[in-house]
Amino acid sequence: QVQLVESGGGSVQAGGSLKLSCAASSDITYYCMGWARQAPGKQREGGATIDTDGTTRYADSAKGRFTISRDNAKNTLYLQMNSLKPEDTAMYYCAIGARSGDYCSPRWLLTTAARWGQGTQITVSS
Repeated sequence: QVQLVESGGGSVQAGGSLKLSCAASSDITYYCMGWARQAPGKQREGGATIDTDGTTRYADSAKGRFTISRDNAKNTLYLQMNSLKPEDTAMYYCAIGARSGDYCSPRWLLTTAARWGQGTQITVSS
């Protein structure tokens, strides 16, 4: 079973930037990868995904501010987060798709992911 470990979270002021990383214990080349977040008292919500061919999809909350990328040679997923807002405060999780070639979107990955990381906390202050 692949293991996913997120890093890069922290505290930042509104308008600031952070870059998250997610290191996988095995080859991610053939799988959809993505990020989701969960704020206290709220359901986990999908944020962004990147398919095996590099196609990216974003939830409305992430469009224009977040950029997802992957480095298959390093088995690592990234999320560059700019113009952060207090409402972005949440635990951020990375995930890997269940099957090679499966559909890849934030909503789809949210319900079908094979594995989630333990999460990394982001706190944005106003």
